[in-house]
Amino acid sequence: MTTSAAPGAPKPENKGVARSLALYERAGQLIPGWTQLISRRASQFAHGHSPIYALSAKGSRFIDIDENEYLDWVNAVGAIILGHADEVVNAAVKEQIDRSSLFTLNSPLEIELAELLNEVIPSSEMVRYTKSGGEANALAARIARGTTGRDIILFSGYHGWHDWYQSANYLVDPQSGEFPFAGIEPIGVPEALAGTAVPFAWGDLTQLQALLDKHHGQVAAIMMEPLRSELPPAGYLEGVKKLAHDHGALLIFDEVSCGWRMHIGGVQAYLGVTPDMTVLAKAMSNGYPMGAVVGSREAMEPAKNMFISSSYWSDNIGLVATLTTIRELQRRNAPQQFEAIGEALRTALNRAITDAGLSGRCTGLSYAPAISLELPDESLRPQVHTLFIQEMAKRGIHTYMGFKATLAHTEADILETGRIATEALAVIKQGLVAGTLSDLLQSDLKKEPFRRLVR
Repeated sequence: MTTSAAPGAPKPENKGVARSLALYERAGQLIPGWTQLISRRASQFAHGHSPIYALSAKGSRFIDIDENEYLDWVNAVGAIILGHADEVVNAAVKEQIDRSSLFTLNSPLEIELAELLNEVIPSSEMVRYTKSGGEANALAARIARGTTGRDIILFSGYHGWHDWYQSANYLVDPQSGEFPFAGIEPIGVPEALAGTAVPFAWGDLTQLQALLDKHHGQVAAIMMEPLRSELPPAGYLEGVKKLAHDHGALLIFDEVSCGWRMHIGGVQAYLGVTPDMTVLAKAMSNGYPMGAVVGSREAMEPAKNMFISSSYWSDNIGLVATLTTIRELQRRNAPQQFEAIGEALRTALNRAITDAGLSGRCTGLSYAPAISLELPDESLRPQVHTLFIQEMAKRGIHTYMGFKATLAHTEADILETGRIATEALAVIKQGLVAGTLSDLLQSDLKKEPFRRLVR
């Protein structure tokens, strides 16, 4: 973990977010849904107190358009892994820009990166590129269907916005009986796709077996996030793989969100379970647009006969950013660093919970711990979560209840986070004891964008 001295001068008082709010109002007239990513909507934080627009970012911090500085524990929903504006990655990108970002011809960087991915990702023998995670998931579904000659994808997890996946909202969640993605209706998705993407509950091999039997000979692939916030039960992923292969289906791991931090080879390398295909994006390029689908030769080679084509998939910037990011993760011993940062942060947050007089603990994996509080009434949880985000934002920390670390986070950052979390949690304690949570809450309640089917 990087060590740095505590700031020598007091942090300037937060100036509020008036400019962010004004710009967000303008965005509502110009951009359907206000933002390009649902996780960046103001409703995902403490609207009225959380920043919405940034001017610059460096290392573990950013400056918003109201000229407030924030310690960042969101980090572009995990896309930033080395730290904002990493000097090594940026230098490689700037050098490449001078040689051109996009050639008329193919780039040799495509081959160089494919060879590196084959070296570090266990499932990788052949590679196709994209520019985003959702796009890469759609590509994986296309390849799986083309390779197997089958139509149905069984899935567990979040795999993007494309029609193939959102068509599942014409069905019901196997546990709740509601839409698989609560809060998102399949508006604009052809109803003719209903039944081609079918959800299954994470951790339930019996249900997965029943779905494979029901759709015998029709399932192209089982696509899943191997984990999100906790390790799978012993033998679970092995059981999924066996069921897939017993039924002639491919196993696809979506490692867009979980890849790179636990192991440079991904969760599959950490847990020792190799899928047929893997979907990669987000942190692989430290904030530059990039995604990839990798897999065995048997699964991937038939794609040469499929129409899969895009001008910007050969973009040199994403390629060189990814090559540099992976090499920097290797050079900086990233998995061990993330373990140290995460455990130090978990210790600081657990102490904050205790010092504030609350019951609860940090849950989740070391690289992304989350505060879980024990409350007298579950109906209070939305208020408590929003109040925490609000009070952290007022004190210069941008976060959810969960924290996504980068290699740029320092011991001083962790100490600061623990101190401020204690103050924010003390406000929550005050509200719970006095029954005044709603009076302390000065923001609209945070809204969850959709339910995920994986833990």
